[in-house]
Amino acid sequence: MKVLVTDPVADAGLDRLRDAGHEVETDYESEGDELLDAVTDANALIVRSGTEVTEAVFEAAPDLVIVGRAGIGVDNIDIDAATNHGVIVANAPDGNVRAAAEHTVAMTFAVARSIPQAHGRLVDGEWAKGEFLGTEVNNKTLAVVGLGRVGQEVAKRLDSLGTDLVVYDPYISEERAERLGAELVEDLHEALGRGDFATIHTPLLPETEGMVGEDELAQLEGGYLINCARGGIVDEEALAKAVDDGVLAGAALDSFAEEPLPADSPLLNVEEVVLTPHLGASTEAAQENVAVDTAEAVLAAFDDEPVLHSCSTAGSPRSRRPTRATSPRRTSTSSPRAR
Repeated sequence: MKVLVTDPVADAGLDRLRDAGHEVETDYESEGDELLDAVTDANALIVRSGTEVTEAVFEAAPDLVIVGRAGIGVDNIDIDAATNHGVIVANAPDGNVRAAAEHTVAMTFAVARSIPQAHGRLVDGEWAKGEFLGTEVNNKTLAVVGLGRVGQEVAKRLDSLGTDLVVYDPYISEERAERLGAELVEDLHEALGRGDFATIHTPLLPETEGMVGEDELAQLEGGYLINCARGGIVDEEALAKAVDDGVLAGAALDSFAEEPLPADSPLLNVEEVVLTPHLGASTEAAQENVAVDTAEAVLAAFDDEPVLHSCSTAGSPRSRRPTRATSPRRTSTSSPRAR
């Protein structure tokens, strides 16, 4: 079987596939028609967030069994198209949870104590000891927006440091929140209004896109917003204005609506905003974990075994979809690759 890898993935996962006797081809540069040509004879496609897996990709790959996402978010994959073509989509939601949670906590402290700003002043030759007055997390309220895997881990860590927890997540039960020592509220505005800090941990979906805008930010008056989840959930222009105008004390972001972050982003011009280039899952352990988990999903799909963390509703792909011989290839000139 041929496995096409279009975004960098740790060797631990690729070696697992090679050791199982499969051909692994890496192609990190192709886009548009070149990508459609590359995937035409692939039985599996492994991606991270850099490849947009669109309807055109599925049409171009009649022998595709599975798309493996080496990470959590699958908003770059057309799940409906995958289901229609009988292709399994599987993500790796567990391997980078700890890394993402730790980065969120690190960003919380960085913005609360102005660590990057103080460092910058120091290396520029200024001993600005009296110009930075930080905020402690102890005895503060943390509003957690989205209590999934990462949200839970962040809540546990900051709870142990003395925060009170308020949770907004319409998909969880009150009992689940209580097990973490958190209070579940039914309204996003209420959660933000009670928070000194707010961390975002929701996927990017139609109902969450732009979920935190000017009105929501106003509820967090005097507080700090941290988003290490997905770009597009927070209105970045509104956030930059809220911090610049003093509505918020500061903000820290690791994910952006457009990546790389454009040079004209208003976030770059606000002193109290801390930014990192989507580093939440960038630890050696996390990258190896998601690579191996993705490889195991591919191997399971090749063997017609149950695939953990399947995100599409495709059943046994080889029993439900036509083969190359009976399904003529349709072509598209659209570019499925987003840089």
